Amino acid sequence: MLHTAPRLPKVLQLTLAVIKPDAVAHPVMLEALHKIILGNNFVVVKRKDLAWRRQDSERFYAEHSGRFFYQRLVEFMSSGPMRAYVLAREDAIRHWRELMGPTKVFRARYTSPATIRARFGLTDTRNTTHGSDSVESAQREIRFFFPDFCAEEWLEKEEPSFRSGRMRYDHQKQIHTLSTPS
Repeated sequence: MLHTAPRLPKVLQLTLAVIKPDAVAHPVMLEALHKIILGNNFVVVKRKDLAWRRQDSERFYAEHSGRFFYQRLVEFMSSGPMRAYVLAREDAIRHWRELMGPTKVFRARYTSPATIRARFGLTDTRNTTHGSDSVESAQREIRFFFPDFCAEEWLEKEEPSFRSGRMRYDHQKQIHTLSTPS
């Protein structure tokens, strides 16, 4: 089915979004989160399911080494499958972070009850999602999860077509792809 989107006024920004093992373990929750992403006008550029070894988790969270939550986070993130996305939309980093809500689930439930973490999170570690916090971290994190994806090339060659609405959603692959002219 072909879905075209309205023309988007500004350049699309890329961000990394990760659905953590606590949510992936529940297929209904994983489907609900995917629908939330689509319902909030994100373009799904890339998507993959994966499982980390402990070393992967240690490398990704190296900046937190030595902090009190580091070991718990490393163990949790390598405890089961997760789903990673490259999402695009205008101001994607800010929008994804707002949609996720505060890192601390209790705070999210109190201050932002409609957010993903408030609705689905279990604890501060098992808080359902991860998202990049800056353009620099988005670039680094996207490379970590999708080493064959070149964000600069996508922004230069494909972003204008996506922004102009020449895309369709592939229900089987669960990503947006460029429409081919009829």
